[in-house]
Amino acid sequence: MLARAARGTGALLLKGSVQACARAPRRASSGLPRNTVVLFVPQQEAWVVERMGRFHRILEPGLNILIPVLDRIRYVQSLKEIVINVPEQSAVTLDNVTLQIDGVLYLRIMDPYKASYGVEDPEYAVTQLAQTTMRSELGKLSLDKVFRERESLNASIVDAINQAADCWGIRCLRYEIKDIHVPPRVKESMQMQVEAERRKRATVLESEGTRESAINVAEGKKQAQILASEAEKAEQINQAAGEASAVLAKAKAKAEAIRILAAALTQHNGDAAASLTVAEQYVSAFSKLAKDSNTILLPSNPGDVTSMVAQAMGVYGALTKAPVPEAQDSVSSRSSRDVRSTGASLDEELDRVKLS
Repeated sequence: MLARAARGTGALLLKGSVQACARAPRRASSGLPRNTVVLFVPQQEAWVVERMGRFHRILEPGLNILIPVLDRIRYVQSLKEIVINVPEQSAVTLDNVTLQIDGVLYLRIMDPYKASYGVEDPEYAVTQLAQTTMRSELGKLSLDKVFRERESLNASIVDAINQAADCWGIRCLRYEIKDIHVPPRVKESMQMQVEAERRKRATVLESEGTRESAINVAEGKKQAQILASEAEKAEQINQAAGEASAVLAKAKAKAEAIRILAAALTQHNGDAAASLTVAEQYVSAFSKLAKDSNTILLPSNPGDVTSMVAQAMGVYGALTKAPVPEAQDSVSSRSSRDVRSTGASLDEELDRVKLS
């Protein structure tokens, strides 16, 4: 009889398990699944089971068997990443500007036991913690830094939430600020500040352009002056070289003329030719008197060409020192004769000039 009752009970249990496999577990009015002896836990969920009012175990995903009446599913925790919208709230910055900020919180339950028995409502607790942490972190920053340091602000809020929610078995993965609403008057002042900053940058850029232009012009003038001075220097050098070459050429020509003249004077009748040249130069110089200036110097007897030529030839003879006295006497006698003949010819030439 006992064996028949056991077989009947086993058949009923098997029938109940088959029916439980065929349909999803029914949930009680509170939303929790009911104990149907044989349960199938979905992936990424943790079912917390209490036995006679005390924590018993956490059901793993897959097939699980519970004792009716004694075991009860008390909590169902999702192990997926949970997204929570943080409601819009007001916060005051370091420079006393009131902002309206909302955000998005991403968290995950790491320990279902702590999440079930550590706090009554984990999502509500984390949301309130995020709001208070946000207000606290915004109070440390000025308005300008709030917009520039959003990433560091998000990281600070995440660290503060993780430190407080560690005992709840919850880990905050990310926190993102969605919108930052600024009061209208503050927005207008910010717009004016942005416009002033843009005008300032435009003025600075324009002044820098003017400065660069002036520097370029000055550099151009400097280079032009340097090139002009170098050109003038080269011109002066070339001119000096040309003048030196001209002076050298004149000196060479004069030396060659003196050499030829000296050679000619050593020839026959050279003194007579020298006397004739001196007389011609005297006549030419005498004809140009009082043409360039009113002050002139005249000899005592300007009409006596012979004496002037004789005087010039005396100077010439004193400069040319003859080595042999006889030759000097012959040359002097010959020169005096030549001078006298040359003087007569010069007197005739002067008479012709006067008549003309």
